[in-house]
Amino acid sequence: GYVDADEIDWESIGIACIIESVIWTKTRISCSLSSTDTFSPPQKERIINIEEKRMSDIVLECKSLSKTFPLSAKQRKERKVSSTSLIAVDDLDLSIRAGEIFGLLGPNGAGKTTTLRMLSSLISPTSGEVLYRGENINSHISDYRKKVSFLTSELKLDDFFTPEFTFDYFAALYEVEPEEAKRRKTELFHHFGIDSFANSQIKNLSTGMRQKASLAISLCHDPEIIIFDEPTNGLDIIASREVEDFLLSLKKEGKAIIISTHILEEVDAVCTRAIVIADGEIKADGTPAQLKAMDPSGRLDVVFRNLTKGGAQ
Repeated sequence: GYVDADEIDWESIGIACIIESVIWTKTRISCSLSSTDTFSPPQKERIINIEEKRMSDIVLECKSLSKTFPLSAKQRKERKVSSTSLIAVDDLDLSIRAGEIFGLLGPNGAGKTTTLRMLSSLISPTSGEVLYRGENINSHISDYRKKVSFLTSELKLDDFFTPEFTFDYFAALYEVEPEEAKRRKTELFHHFGIDSFANSQIKNLSTGMRQKASLAISLCHDPEIIIFDEPTNGLDIIASREVEDFLLSLKKEGKAIIISTHILEEVDAVCTRAIVIADGEIKADGTPAQLKAMDPSGRLDVVFRNLTKGGAQ
């Protein structure tokens, strides 16, 4: 089901995390390997190195992530349910690596935006863990947030200000050095074609230009983790392709990118891997090619429909 954000008593901002360091991983593997004579010492060391490299590539990870929202008497009556709570995300396990574009697919109310909010630290999970490179981000949440960009259509830019002022404001908020902020603003404004509108009030911009400005501003601090909820929302075909190309360039830079989208062609074009989520649960996980292979038609839209039958719409 879907709950309107305005109807929910959001929890205080934060994320609960645990530490799972590479040192612990190495110790665990070493102990496991020492119990058998199957591998020679060089082979053991090679396996340990491979595992360390695999763990170091994981930028963001969540384990058994769940989020439950309370339902008021009015909401229960409207939904014709007796339960006093709604499970938006249920026992979710994910790992996102550097240089990966990870896609979240699902019908409305599937739990996609709630998942993104938890990964970005905007809301805290009811249970489960979110990890950043094995560090407990709960103890230095401000530092973590400087590494993250979260853009959603529900977060609006102030109509009164200009793209240039807003970019400078957020760059200062993220403590970006003035010269670096100026360089990034020039680069991003040029890429998204908003140079000519930099000093226009946001209320006077078209829907597509506002979205481009939002994208540029969300990247002002050169984040390591980029979380976009419907990044091409409101854009025409040409502008959407520009955003897709830009995402691919960020991927080459080693950014960890997570996108939620309803546009299946977008997933096919840019995603390294994707999950299909419905009713807060993962229904499938794989590369676009692997997902398409789940149906004889080889079509992602057919696979999506088959996996989400009976889910929220």
